[in-house]
Amino acid sequence: MAALDKMFDVRGKSVIVTGGASGIGKAYAEVMAEHGARVAIFDIDAAGLKNVVAEMGAKGWDVWGEIVDVGDRPAMAAAFDLVAARHGRIDTVFANAGIDPGPGFNTPTGERNPAGAIENIPDEQWDRGIEINLTSVYTTVKNAVRHMKGHDGKGHGGGEIIVTSSIAALINESIVGTSYMPAKAAVNHFVRHMAMELGAYGIRVNAILPGPFITNIAGGRLRNKEDRAAFESQSLIGRIGDVEDIKGLALLLASPAGAYFTGSLIVIDGGSLTRMT
Repeated sequence: MAALDKMFDVRGKSVIVTGGASGIGKAYAEVMAEHGARVAIFDIDAAGLKNVVAEMGAKGWDVWGEIVDVGDRPAMAAAFDLVAARHGRIDTVFANAGIDPGPGFNTPTGERNPAGAIENIPDEQWDRGIEINLTSVYTTVKNAVRHMKGHDGKGHGGGEIIVTSSIAALINESIVGTSYMPAKAAVNHFVRHMAMELGAYGIRVNAILPGPFITNIAGGRLRNKEDRAAFESQSLIGRIGDVEDIKGLALLLASPAGAYFTGSLIVIDGGSLTRMT
């Protein structure tokens, strides 16, 4: 058991989770903090962030929060610097923040949805989807690397960057906002590209590709029975994901147990992708 504990040891690590006030990001923050990491949560939702930090702090975990819009590049740079100053370093970053940019061109029951038709998509909706789901990943990685490269004082660095992508990067979903799929597909390529560049510095970069999970994205619509049924029917195990299901994978990638993972795109979807394809 002692050997197993050492394999998954993240005690004392300095961790950042973007979009960590709810859903998958909160699960990342919880599993890291519960196992002894020092966790900084970035989120634009001030009330949600306050509640999550209070909830985790009440358990004695080392967690604090910073209100940040991941689309605001100067604010992100400042927030990373704040974590580095407070913790003395940055070891692990979860680039998790994401949004469903709007309705798809079909409803979950298969009817056409005019609001999601390409000619009706507001440009600002497209731009925000790309900004949060793709460009913020670039911003997050850029700021993480500024701090990770210099850990040993010789520029060799080290650390883990774990990006939340989606199985939507590999398929097309008609009920999801149109910009979501190309943004996530680009994230996959970016992750592999960063793994190529940063491996020489001891920085591992991997992506988690969740299938359907019950979170607050898209207004938490998967809590709605009718919306959820469309996704449950695609699962090989008859259900969609709970955020608890993703904690083990997150801990693996952030710990010594994941030391040989880099450039990996890891699907966690209850087999949904198998049936979809």
